[in-house]
Amino acid sequence: MFNGTGVAIVTPFKNGEVDIDALRKLIDFHLENHTQALIVLGTTGEASTQSIEERKLVIKTAVANAKGKIPIIIGTGSNNTATAVKYTEQAEELGADGILLTTPYYNKCTQKGLIAHLTTVANATTLPVILYNVPSRTGVNIPAEVVAKMAELDNVVGMKEASGDMGQILDIKRLTPPGFKIYSGNDDQVIPIYACGGHGVISVAGNIMPRVMQSICAAFMEGKVEEAISLQLKYKKCIDLLFSEVNPIPVKAALNEMGYIEDELRLPLTSMEAVNREKLVEEMKKLQII
Repeated sequence: MFNGTGVAIVTPFKNGEVDIDALRKLIDFHLENHTQALIVLGTTGEASTQSIEERKLVIKTAVANAKGKIPIIIGTGSNNTATAVKYTEQAEELGADGILLTTPYYNKCTQKGLIAHLTTVANATTLPVILYNVPSRTGVNIPAEVVAKMAELDNVVGMKEASGDMGQILDIKRLTPPGFKIYSGNDDQVIPIYACGGHGVISVAGNIMPRVMQSICAAFMEGKVEEAISLQLKYKKCIDLLFSEVNPIPVKAALNEMGYIEDELRLPLTSMEAVNREKLVEEMKKLQII
């Protein structure tokens, strides 16, 4: 689907509603900065607190502003398989280019149930599917053997890996076909996952510094490993601060400082603590992001 940097874009809110004008500005920002893909309605996009109608509005806006320019990948995961199918069908009907499919959460399933869930959703669409493994949020890990099983389906084309388990990621690389894409789900692990045979990152940090994340990826892919490592280290503190509170709290604060969005989240998420925001702003100024 893409190599390099896909950005898990935030959903801006204003007075309790989706802020479409701000969303358009964010999309334009990524088009201007040559982001390789937009991942819409993921964790960073606060998808779990949006209605089906709000999802429709967000997807239609992304498609209207970026379709044909960069891939638009929609997060369609749910802990209810029927709901995930409904979200996936909606994404395809509205013109998405692919879907990002996380594991069920809360009502944690067995490996058999996991395969059944992922297969059911993948079979409900002709779109390419990127699996998303983030056990710190879902409580469910996708083992390499399950990834290999899912990769047998024609439209399961890749994996966003946020487990941090490099051994597991190597096993995924070993067990999946050569064309299967592996993306880092953690901004501070882009280089390690490239070293495990990865193809890029689905990034939170890319919301505020897309060119930087692209430069890290490009340097590694061009064989400039030391340069890639140097960039990863230079921006490591900023990345850490973007995760000093639950995502997307800090990145929304950062985008607010940049003048792109209101600092508004949906409960149970609340605005960033002042002491943490001060540290983030200080680092952003140091790096000339603002």
